[in-house]
Amino acid sequence: MLTQNKNKMKQILKILIGAAWIDGIIQPEERVYLRRVADEFKLADDPQIKPLLSELKPIQPVECYQWLEEYFGDNPSAEDYQQLLDIISGLIYSDGYIDVREAKLIETIQSCDPGSPECRNSILDKILRKIQKLYKAAIEQQV
Repeated sequence: MLTQNKNKMKQILKILIGAAWIDGIIQPEERVYLRRVADEFKLADDPQIKPLLSELKPIQPVECYQWLEEYFGDNPSAEDYQQLLDIISGLIYSDGYIDVREAKLIETIQSCDPGSPECRNSILDKILRKIQKLYKAAIEQQV
């Protein structure tokens, strides 16, 4: 159970780091928030997390949405949903400015509420459509 919990915390932290990058830059307030959460989760020195916290390589939105899909899996619990929504909201509101891409991420997470009837059948479909849109936009920018 402890390992499962630690893996869940790693997933949350990875999504959180991806969310901080979603607008293309990590704001100073977001950086402080990320460090605090990493310390609270006791993952600041984790081999998977430490390079992400170093900010040497930006996290692409597609990767953040993929991590989100992995976190929710086929059947998210209400507790998993609420925990992620709370922690992502804390990050997004930390700098006092909400970018459109951050708002879309929150909207995507809210659409995964396991308590909503439409969510039960289509969580992964919704996330997959978002990933496909982001991927298509990224391809179009490179052309």
